[in-house]
Amino acid sequence: MSKLLKNAKKKTGQYPGSLIYTGERGLNGIQITIINYTKDDFRVRKVEDIASVQKFAETDELTWLNIDGIHNTNFIGKIGEIFNIHPLTLEDILNTSHRPKTEDNLDYIFIVLKMLTYDSKKSKMKSEQVSLVINNKFLLSFQEDKIDEFEGIRENIKTNKGHIRDWGTDFLAYRILDLIVDNYFILLENIGDRIEAVEDELLLHPDENCLRKIYEIKEDLLLIRRAAWPLRETVSSLERIDSVLLNRKIRPYVRDVYDHVIQIIDTTENYREMVSALQDIYLSTISNKMNEIMKVLTIISTIFIPLNFIAGVYGMNFNTEISKYNMPELNWVFGYPMILTVMLSVSAGLIFFFKRKKWF
Repeated sequence: MSKLLKNAKKKTGQYPGSLIYTGERGLNGIQITIINYTKDDFRVRKVEDIASVQKFAETDELTWLNIDGIHNTNFIGKIGEIFNIHPLTLEDILNTSHRPKTEDNLDYIFIVLKMLTYDSKKSKMKSEQVSLVINNKFLLSFQEDKIDEFEGIRENIKTNKGHIRDWGTDFLAYRILDLIVDNYFILLENIGDRIEAVEDELLLHPDENCLRKIYEIKEDLLLIRRAAWPLRETVSSLERIDSVLLNRKIRPYVRDVYDHVIQIIDTTENYREMVSALQDIYLSTISNKMNEIMKVLTIISTIFIPLNFIAGVYGMNFNTEISKYNMPELNWVFGYPMILTVMLSVSAGLIFFFKRKKWF
């Protein structure tokens, strides 16, 4: 939780609508991809200056402008001026710890999402905020870092597949939303495989490494849970919005995404219960191992208690010449073998007794 609020102090005392970036500076610069398309045409450009953005914003074609890197607050402010985006919306875009939500600002629809990806190099899950601003002519998507998960959508636009060119920017926004939600299923499938692997490991050789894997899975599930629960409300709000910017033909698709989000939440909660059970199994296994060790040590101690008593008694070495009651066995030729025999008999008797009681 501290990671979510680590830069919150930057915004303390600032005027509402102040443009303050609260994330990590992952990119050296800002990368902008602009796609203009109609039913019959398609153009893609990569630009770096605000003048080029202004030029493409004035076209009558549908425009998708994807911005990778939002740490340059001045640039984001100029984007807001070009597309007439409210300062409070820009503030939410720059606040990378913002909760997923949907807002209808009349001139545009604003959506905040959490895109989750798995970093195979670091073997950990990564969360990135994606913000969408939807107008009848343009769609702006803002990403913290250059994680290119939208290549499939761009390819569909290029090849004119999936009705993206036939419909408006609202359908394009749906495709982005659907892609982000589908990524959750991929991550949950990966977590399911990891849970099965940990289960097998628990049965064979539970150790601290196994416990570490359990806590890593719990951390990833918590990250998905934090993103998925507010996402349910986000998608539900999008479906209920009564706006000319959202075609009614899109609503069945949005409801389908909502059903997927509910399934993600259910799967996440089931996995959390399974991981908690794995943790309990690990602790029980370790406790049972400790009990077995303590039982063996207790049995050994119990066997040696009477032996120590016998050895202690015959270690007093009284003088038998003063009194006949002073350990006459000390002068007996078979005294030592007799004591050893008694000790072995006591030990064997105790072992027989423990086995009969099934204590080991």
